[in-house]
Amino acid sequence: MLQTKSSLFERASKVTPPTAQRATKIGVVKAEGSYLYGEDGQKYLDFASGVAVMNVGHNHPEVVEAAKKQMDEMIHAGHNVVYYPSYIELAEKLNELNGGDHMVYFSNSGAEVNEGAIKLAKKVTKRPAVISFKRGFHGRTLAATSITASSAAYRKDYEGLMPSVYYADFPYVFRSNLSEEEEVERCIQQLEEIFKFQVTPDSVAAIILEPIQGEGGYIVPPQSFLERIRRICDDHGILLVFDEIQTGFGRTGKMFAYEHFNVKPDIITLAKGIASGFPLSALIAPKEIMEQWPAGTHGGTYGGNPVACAAALASIKILEEEGLSNSATLGKYFKGRLLELKDKYKVIGDVRGFGLMLAMELVKDDGTPDPEKLAHLRAFAEKKGVILLGCGTDKNVIRFIPPTTVTKQEIDLVLSIVEEGLTENE
Repeated sequence: MLQTKSSLFERASKVTPPTAQRATKIGVVKAEGSYLYGEDGQKYLDFASGVAVMNVGHNHPEVVEAAKKQMDEMIHAGHNVVYYPSYIELAEKLNELNGGDHMVYFSNSGAEVNEGAIKLAKKVTKRPAVISFKRGFHGRTLAATSITASSAAYRKDYEGLMPSVYYADFPYVFRSNLSEEEEVERCIQQLEEIFKFQVTPDSVAAIILEPIQGEGGYIVPPQSFLERIRRICDDHGILLVFDEIQTGFGRTGKMFAYEHFNVKPDIITLAKGIASGFPLSALIAPKEIMEQWPAGTHGGTYGGNPVACAAALASIKILEEEGLSNSATLGKYFKGRLLELKDKYKVIGDVRGFGLMLAMELVKDDGTPDPEKLAHLRAFAEKKGVILLGCGTDKNVIRFIPPTTVTKQEIDLVLSIVEEGLTENE
């Protein structure tokens, strides 16, 4: 009897735990540009980008060439042991991109670099507490989970976590039914209540937030909110940390999202799009902060791997030459088309985002979240050969995160499939 070959999903189910479950059951064997190629021969237009990682597309020739060249020269030497060119050149480039007089520490993942930011803030300020924001996501290690408040499921059975963490409200104008000014004032007053009733500001080492919330729903705060947070930090000697792990490297049409708001943090954490899929993350802060982080108080074996750093340098070059401008231009076009769909279909409650970090919030007739519609739309798109991801604490927000090298034709194709999915069965 002829046996059918098991799919990659079926094979994985036998050897990997449920916690390693994917957003789809697709098995892929090749990636190029904006596309993934399935084991079954299906071609998928990838508007997930490895969850905002492949910011210059899959297997960009310049990234591949840089990585191969570095592999021929050196794969690993250990950044705790020696110095090597790609590490130093990337640190110099990130320093330049952030205005100079900064220092850079490399790790491997977003969660790891957020842990580093917490340790740095505590070391410099000698204070115990950290303030994070509801709906914020910062990773799944124990300390990163401690400052994550986008889902109680991430914390279940792991309590108690890192102590002295407090959670403030993040502006969500669409849900609040308040004006931007009123919603900002509400959130700031709630933060002031934390200072009044739970922890004094002179006990707070850091306030950490995503300048645009990712996992929590692609929520864009008013600029005035970030300006107010910056002033509060300045007034109380609190270090402001921006988690730019999902928003960095051209995702919003600028190299970093903070550039949209004219608010600069004290510490920036970066990962995802930094190296086109090679494991790498970076923590960046001014010299006067970083020089207070003594030798031996933080470390890691693989951080700043030579190949990952070479890939990052190539990725940044591509972003500067074409990705940033394409993200800004096509992001504006894409958002405009999504707003046109919003005018046509009541199920689209809100469209938001910058560049190619865009979202559509789906709601029922009464304005409440519609996670079923999101699940249907994702499944419909997958059947049509398009990979989309959801987000939001109510699982009703669809996010569009194509590479910055995406074409208008690819965007138009996705828009047509989304509209078809919205109207199906109506």
